[in-house]
Amino acid sequence: MSDTIGELSAVELSAAIRGKKISAREALADHLDRIAEVNPVINAVVTLDADGAQTLAHRADQLTASGADLPPLHGLPMTHKDTNNTAGMRTTQGSLALRDFVPDADDLIIARLKAAGVVSTGKTNVPEFGAGSHTFNDLFGTTTNPYAPTLSAGGSSGGVAAVVASRVQSIGDGSDMGGSLRIPASFCNVVGLRPSTAVIPMPSDVNAFAWLGRTGPMARSVEDIALFMSVTAGKDPRVPHPEGLDPEVFRASLQADMRGVRIGWSRDFGIGVPVEAEIVEHLERQLSVFEELGAIVEEATPDFSEADLVFGNTRAMDFAAGLGPLLARAGDVVKPEVHWNVEKGFALTARDLIETAAARTRLERGIQDFFGRYDLFASPCAQVLPFDAALRYPLDIAGVPSETYLDWMRSACLLSATGLPVLSVPAGFSSSGLPIGLQLASNHYTDMQLLRYGHAFEQRTGYAAVAPVVKAEPVTTASA
Repeated sequence: MSDTIGELSAVELSAAIRGKKISAREALADHLDRIAEVNPVINAVVTLDADGAQTLAHRADQLTASGADLPPLHGLPMTHKDTNNTAGMRTTQGSLALRDFVPDADDLIIARLKAAGVVSTGKTNVPEFGAGSHTFNDLFGTTTNPYAPTLSAGGSSGGVAAVVASRVQSIGDGSDMGGSLRIPASFCNVVGLRPSTAVIPMPSDVNAFAWLGRTGPMARSVEDIALFMSVTAGKDPRVPHPEGLDPEVFRASLQADMRGVRIGWSRDFGIGVPVEAEIVEHLERQLSVFEELGAIVEEATPDFSEADLVFGNTRAMDFAAGLGPLLARAGDVVKPEVHWNVEKGFALTARDLIETAAARTRLERGIQDFFGRYDLFASPCAQVLPFDAALRYPLDIAGVPSETYLDWMRSACLLSATGLPVLSVPAGFSSSGLPIGLQLASNHYTDMQLLRYGHAFEQRTGYAAVAPVVKAEPVTTASA
């Protein structure tokens, strides 16, 4: 059974452990063996606590034997994104400034995963402080793509995407401000969900009302995404947001009748966003899948003309609030992109913030106008194919020079500015065999309906089942 454990979905593996067909220790052994096999190639796992995980897996097997009720993710081994605090386990956020930081409490998403039965094994790599969608830092180096190990895995949840794609684990926790769940999902042929605001709450001592950043799941199937959401969604009194979704929502059926569903598609978001031609051409062919299912696909887009302003200023303010104090005491070891974002935040004036709020209001009106006519918005997830991992970011996109490290992420950032739930689903491969993701968005708090649409596409195509072959290059010895 051990040869197939890594291929099992979270739904399948949890059922096997609960049904005593696989022990938690067997699942962990497979997980650790797979890390040993692939991590020298992709450099995704940066902290590993095998001994602690063995203890947790042993306790999980004791609980299984006791006959007690078992939690939904009982015995599933999982590494966690290194920007999510894990009590008693090093959490560096990919920064030399936090190289020895060990938090004394779990972030909410980690606490809920542990309560659901997860066996925590370690941490996965991130760009420093999650800034940028390419996973590299001066502390641990670069995480690379399981499908092409000289290329980027995306980011900032690049380490998570790489281990899920490599069959190290079936699901993982990530976060997303400007595409950090969606772009690595696209690059690594997995599914990534950015949920609606506060569906998975993010308590903060700095700004409990922050709305741009989200935490969420990655997996190899939409079914596993729903399972993850069913144990991590739900209100928290520390986040005073009036909305949210009951976790029971995510336990409903994923079956959807696509007949008559209206889908608006845009190749450039209506504002000339550059996207590599092969990506656009490939995705436009994939849209026929929805038409075969009975949906109506038309070229249409919300008005994104002010989304760049909303995203850029809100992100800058959040960076200044969250990282300003750290830069004041340890900024000499932090990368320049973080300094740029923080400095931009501190430079914002009252007029800037007023204009940002007004622009966000107009953006929301445009969004509601769009969803008055359509059920779903489809667009390219990433503007480029996975690129040379030695680069800090792509220097140009479809021939258009990059002015900042965020320019190549606009396809994701624009949708972040709307606050909508957004899903990246595997949509096939380029002519050179690189993964391409399709980005789907639906109206606020229709997260489960969004998953149903993604599930329908996934069931028809099955692209995520195409696994990478991750092998270390054989060591050659020069002859004397």
